[in-house]
Amino acid sequence: MEKAILITGGAGFIGSHLAETLISQGKRVIVIDNLATGSLDNIASLLHHPNFTFIEDTIAHLDLLHEVLPHCEFVFHLAAAVGVELIVRDPISVIETNIEGTMTVLRAAARHQTPVLITSTSEVYGKGVRVPFSEEDDRLLGPTTKSRWCYAESKAVDEFLGLAYQRKQGLPVTIVRLFNTVGPRQTGQYGMVVPRFVRQALQGKPMTVYGDGQQTRCFCNVQDVVRALIQLSRTPQAAGHIFNVGSTEEVSILSLAQTVREIAGSESEIVFIPYDEAYESGFEDMARRVPDIRKIQAMLGWTPRLSLRETIVQMVAYEKEVIKSV
Repeated sequence: MEKAILITGGAGFIGSHLAETLISQGKRVIVIDNLATGSLDNIASLLHHPNFTFIEDTIAHLDLLHEVLPHCEFVFHLAAAVGVELIVRDPISVIETNIEGTMTVLRAAARHQTPVLITSTSEVYGKGVRVPFSEEDDRLLGPTTKSRWCYAESKAVDEFLGLAYQRKQGLPVTIVRLFNTVGPRQTGQYGMVVPRFVRQALQGKPMTVYGDGQQTRCFCNVQDVVRALIQLSRTPQAAGHIFNVGSTEEVSILSLAQTVREIAGSESEIVFIPYDEAYESGFEDMARRVPDIRKIQAMLGWTPRLSLRETIVQMVAYEKEVIKSV
């Protein structure tokens, strides 16, 4: 029997889209997810598919990984604590989940020599002012007294671990730094800005912009991200490298709110909330976050295909269906 592909965190937003795409390509997929931030609703269409297996468990369960990995040809390691609100509220969980979970996955994968792709984050660039951010740039982060930075640091440790296993144990490890992935099924529950705006606009509630709204981000459609992840998994020469994956279409958060309101046909008021009130006292944010994607373009020819406007249209249509079904 053909070996499966393991997705940790596969019931999450990105993982569920990845699982769907791989199943549509005729692959066997195994998902491990403890449903802390993932949801069975995300993978409902796959649960009874003959090529799909769901295991509700934590990735810290080493014996489980040793049981599963002999049947797998590749690991997409997406399981992580996510969202700024969760990071600020529960930094212990963030650090333990991200570092211990990745360490366990790498330890098991090394024994079975199963290649791994680790999803990291643009957060690792911290407060860097050299824009766009390139994979080899220096990183500038805030003090350890600000819990906001523990996510970036934990994911940086994940990267160091992955590269160390590549160098010392010959385990093929590819690292991807994601820049604000968005699309249908993403929840605003943990501080994700686009789904929060979409829901607020459709419900006629005030649209909450944190800070002055002049901070800029680049939002990449999950379909484009999944395409990049799969291409990298099938490119052996990508192992041992770090790749930025994201859109280069830069937009201010205020402009984003205005665009969502327009597409949703909403009359919601846009209100500004200070960072201290939204998160914690002394919260620090980055003024700009833009990826340099020349490295992945050079290796794969990958570039985003879907615009931010097209993505927002998708998300508004999806959220309308969710609201209608409630």
